[in-house]
Amino acid sequence: MKKLKERWEIDTNFEVVIILIVFAITGSSSVKIARPLLELIGFSRAIFPEDGIYTFLYWTTRILIIFPIYQFLLVLFGWLFGQFKFFWKFEKKMLGRLGLGFLFK
Repeated sequence: MKKLKERWEIDTNFEVVIILIVFAITGSSSVKIARPLLELIGFSRAIFPEDGIYTFLYWTTRILIIFPIYQFLLVLFGWLFGQFKFFWKFEKKMLGRLGLGFLFK
């Protein structure tokens, strides 16, 4: 816990627990929210044949669609749990590493 607190620049074990809970809730929620959203736009597993390349295409597209939903929910849940500052900093750092840091300048 000590290393996590130092790395994340937080003070208490309670904050570590809250941050881990936010990560867990965000991951589950983004997948749950994505399914009806994808079905709304007509994107379902049924439209792809069972061949290997189509399975790869389906999952790649699904992950690319879920990614922005996850980013938004991470900041939202972070704010709801009182950790907005941590998660905003985390978002900027993560998107910067992915080459999308220009979004925050």
